Amino acid sequence: MTVPPSVTRIGADTWRVESDGRSAVVYLARSESGLWAFCNGHVFFESGDADRVAVARRREVQTALHAPMPAKVLKVTVKAGDLVHKGDTLVILEAMKMELPLSAVGDATVSRVRVDEGMLVAAEQVLMEFDTESGA
Repeated sequence: MTVPPSVTRIGADTWRVESDGRSAVVYLARSESGLWAFCNGHVFFESGDADRVAVARRREVQTALHAPMPAKVLKVTVKAGDLVHKGDTLVILEAMKMELPLSAVGDATVSRVRVDEGMLVAAEQVLMEFDTESGA
């Protein structure tokens, strides 16, 4: 018989989940797109409007990278003109005391970087733009 996990609120949008003798802290954040959860270095997303989010993600894949939530830009790893490949880390954000690396979802050329290190960004703000036609 499986014992259900124990969930305890430990702060604003911060929860401790305990199950099978293990414990993890889960951070939650809301944006216009839906609900984001961070746990053990992984990002999870839940949307109330899957169709709208799917269209937005297709747009992001083709043209731009957006901030998933309000955050601080810790590091920008690319510049305009750089060729990026799927999985390359493009920018590292800090939100809710956690680092959030954002990676390329496909091959493209960075056409414009719209943020600098240290900037505060809003949810859905464009961080950089891509030219996918010139990608590898």
